[in-house]
Amino acid sequence: MNTPESAAGGSAGGSFGGSFGGSLPPETPLSAERLAELIIAKDSSVWPQPNVAMTRLGWTDIHHRLSDQASAIQSWAAGIDAQRVVLIGMGGSSLGPEVLRSAVGDRRLFVLDTTDPATVDSVPVDGSMFLVSSKSGGTLEVRSLLASMWDRIPDGSRFVAITDPGTELERISQERSFSKVFVNDPDIGGRYSVLSYFGLVPAAVLGYDVATLLERANSLDPVAAVRLGLEIANAALAGRDKLTIRVPETFAAFGLWVEQLVAESTGKRGVGIVPVPTTVNESGPDRHHVDVHLGDPLDLGAEFLRWELATAAMGHVLGIDPFDEPNVTESKNNTQRVLDNLATGPLPSLPTAPANEVRNWLADTLQPGDYVSVQAYLPYGTEARIEALRQRITVQTGAACTAGYGPRFLHSTGQLHKGGANNVVVVQIVPSHPTALVNVPGAPYDFATLISAQSIGDHASLVDHGRRVIRVVVDATAQDPFVGIC
Repeated sequence: MNTPESAAGGSAGGSFGGSFGGSLPPETPLSAERLAELIIAKDSSVWPQPNVAMTRLGWTDIHHRLSDQASAIQSWAAGIDAQRVVLIGMGGSSLGPEVLRSAVGDRRLFVLDTTDPATVDSVPVDGSMFLVSSKSGGTLEVRSLLASMWDRIPDGSRFVAITDPGTELERISQERSFSKVFVNDPDIGGRYSVLSYFGLVPAAVLGYDVATLLERANSLDPVAAVRLGLEIANAALAGRDKLTIRVPETFAAFGLWVEQLVAESTGKRGVGIVPVPTTVNESGPDRHHVDVHLGDPLDLGAEFLRWELATAAMGHVLGIDPFDEPNVTESKNNTQRVLDNLATGPLPSLPTAPANEVRNWLADTLQPGDYVSVQAYLPYGTEARIEALRQRITVQTGAACTAGYGPRFLHSTGQLHKGGANNVVVVQIVPSHPTALVNVPGAPYDFATLISAQSIGDHASLVDHGRRVIRVVVDATAQDPFVGIC
């Protein structure tokens, strides 16, 4: 790991007042060594009080505590009699497994973390086992996707759950006689859960040597990891708050996971570090650069823990709690209100702009220090097109640009967009017509309505926070739905 444009590391700085450029606190800044020691000791005093850290620090040693379960997890996975495994999850429950899947090029595991009807409709159920993964056990997307798959295959022997104790999902799994339930340590937040059952069970399904994956995490130098976080946060305080994370092409999906971790952990109370994962060189006056060096998929064990420790250290420097997500529920609540109002009328209509107006709108809207967020509520399979659009916007505007699928980003970078600094300029992309008609069993709406409600709900949340948004309608069935956008 190298940081060619890093600020001086080894000590923490910044104001606990929660804004960049503040004066240093009067206390002596903690060294990387001392800060690493306190984090590993689960000392929540290193973050502003009150915080939720006391109930979220199980990730610091879960790789130790689950080492003796590695063999049992792998034995269970070896006994799976299924052509494919469909993982149903959102946010931290899905992004880590997608990194692990992509790193080994496996097609047996299919990660389903969208409410797009065409993607839901494409899931093959014959010969599939379903791994339902949710910390809270009640996430709207997971509930809806589980209902859809269960409606097609109502057979508990084909379902496995990973969840926290006492959740709705644990109850359902018992009532329906799921073949297996992995009950996770509840003292771990979703985005820090990849080295718990939420990541290790899918890793075993993918054929990873789970014991070695955990050993690589155990071998990590925690002080070096904390020092990385201090460098990144101090760079942000100095004005380089856009974090370019360059990853090897083979591990491009790692960017999805680290983007969620950094954005949702640091983007709150008017501050935030904007992660920009990429496989190409990108630069700018507001950028800080980190190169991620990965060659062996098993090295992901150490890399996951490195960034978790680094992100915890970033929260210390920025004076925020890196374990809460105060703005995530806003879009969820807005979505629910839209769905509840369907009983009295259709979905609300929002103003939209033609695709060919986006370029001029960005030119007129962007200010120095802004970044662009492309949010595509479209079927899976357009990843290359989305990335090409992201790079075009970066080249044409000179601004940092992030891009991702909706509603996936609502459980990751969405926190940053609403809770971070008001320097995000949003391009929301929605389909001109439903990509498929798939009912949500037990609900008075279908998946096309659900994903539309999610885009409308998040639009309302962004506007309520004074964010600048343009909404564009495209033909999702076109070979390139982004023709004309920049």
